[in-house]
Amino acid sequence: MSFRLAAYAVCIEDGQVLLVRHVSPKGDWTWTLPGGRVEHAEDPFDAVTREVTEETGCDAMVERLLGVDSRVIPAAAARAGVEHQNVGIFYRVRIIGGRLRPEPNGETAEPVWTPVPDVTRLRRSSLVDVGVALAQTVPATGRVAPVPVGGLIQH
Repeated sequence: MSFRLAAYAVCIEDGQVLLVRHVSPKGDWTWTLPGGRVEHAEDPFDAVTREVTEETGCDAMVERLLGVDSRVIPAAAARAGVEHQNVGIFYRVRIIGGRLRPEPNGETAEPVWTPVPDVTRLRRSSLVDVGVALAQTVPATGRVAPVPVGGLIQH
């Protein structure tokens, strides 16, 4: 089993959420939240703002910790072909500067502000639904129900 600790930014302003289009090496794509792997010895708090800048061109400020999500992706669906556990730490962030642009030489492209009600019509990572649910409900436990994968919702 592989393992990844990641930090994700949930930025909702004026009823719109900031999403990025993730493009796999195979050319498949899904919409997801800005964020990604926490590097060795890096604080997740710092990782989330670094990832926002890398993936969107914008500077972000963390407003609060929203919660944590842990999921196991079956080997058949995982990129590397082995069972994979992803632990994601979700932060509510606010954009404080910069300008939207695609990630140079990266796997994310086309950062966009998307009306929250339109998200359900997008081919997206389940992380989007988890992040939006955490931002909208702010549960004391920092956890929301698992999001079922299928149809437009991908791992």
